[in-house]
Amino acid sequence: MPHLFDPFTVRSITLRNRIAVPPLCQYWSNNGFANDWHLVHLGSMAVGGAALVIAEATAVTPEGRITYKDAGLWNDAQIEPLARINRFVKEMGAVPGIQIAHAGRKAATSPPYASDRKSGTLPESEGGWIPVAPSAIPFHAGDILPHELTKAEIQETIEAFRACAVRALEAGYEWLEMHGAHGYLAHSFQSPITNHRTDEYGGSFENRTRFALEVARALRSVWPDHLPLGWRMSVSDWKEGGWTTEESIELAKLLKPKGVDLIDCSSGAIAPDVNYSSAPGWQVPLSEAVRRGANIPTAAVGLITEPEQADRIICDGQADLVLLGREMMRDPHWAYRAAVKLGQRDKLTLPPPYDYAVG
Repeated sequence: MPHLFDPFTVRSITLRNRIAVPPLCQYWSNNGFANDWHLVHLGSMAVGGAALVIAEATAVTPEGRITYKDAGLWNDAQIEPLARINRFVKEMGAVPGIQIAHAGRKAATSPPYASDRKSGTLPESEGGWIPVAPSAIPFHAGDILPHELTKAEIQETIEAFRACAVRALEAGYEWLEMHGAHGYLAHSFQSPITNHRTDEYGGSFENRTRFALEVARALRSVWPDHLPLGWRMSVSDWKEGGWTTEESIELAKLLKPKGVDLIDCSSGAIAPDVNYSSAPGWQVPLSEAVRRGANIPTAAVGLITEPEQADRIICDGQADLVLLGREMMRDPHWAYRAAVKLGQRDKLTLPPPYDYAVG
């Protein structure tokens, strides 16, 4: 079995190791535009030895933002600031990726660290807007009622994902990830908790997964065959009557022939009243279940912090990649520290000034 510092190839892209930076929302954009903060944030992790650096959830429409400070790629003017970041990430030996997203009914909220933060959906007078969803069910009781998408609006949203993928390619990204998790739009179509539709987009498993499969088809129609396409999935809702691990395995089987190469396995966030584990690696078994059940590469997330832990996940075949979020923000050079601790320093080459200096 491979180890943490062995390369991983998907289509034409070879990652230098199995360490990836997941999409980490910064809520630090103005009108969706990236800035110097994002260059330093993402660039530092590429310098530190991560193989894949995925830019944060990037909205395909203004209404698809989680907050008014979210990143976006809904117009051509937003391409060049991202291209600048990607040029640097590639110069540092990492692969630049992006997660494209639509927040659905969880849109139009305050940034989490805003001094005047308010819970729930913001009214238009405070910078918010009316969210959209498969069904008119708010996330929190008392939230602004989301607009239930018409079938024509569903097709317009799918087109927005397709157009965003075109811009992502122009910006120099080499790894595209669709955000199909955490109670956002795609996930809310899949879960019976949030999808009460009676047309062809609701009811049966086939109907509830129709949106995801149509998005996957649209993305692959413009995303080149030689570049990887990933899909972040909430593998379980952790709630009775919700989306299940077994359904995730079946969806992964359907996404694979549509051109999806890897499932980024997260979970939950479909409803505010669900309690989660806080144990190290608590979501890793979900990655293993999808990897084995659907015979598709996966990425594992969830309190992965120690080099030995990450190496074991790869060696045991529980995932093909490990994604470290908060740990990477604490230590952008985690990959270097892990290589030293695992006796694999010879497999990690840092940029010359660092490689020479740290030994």
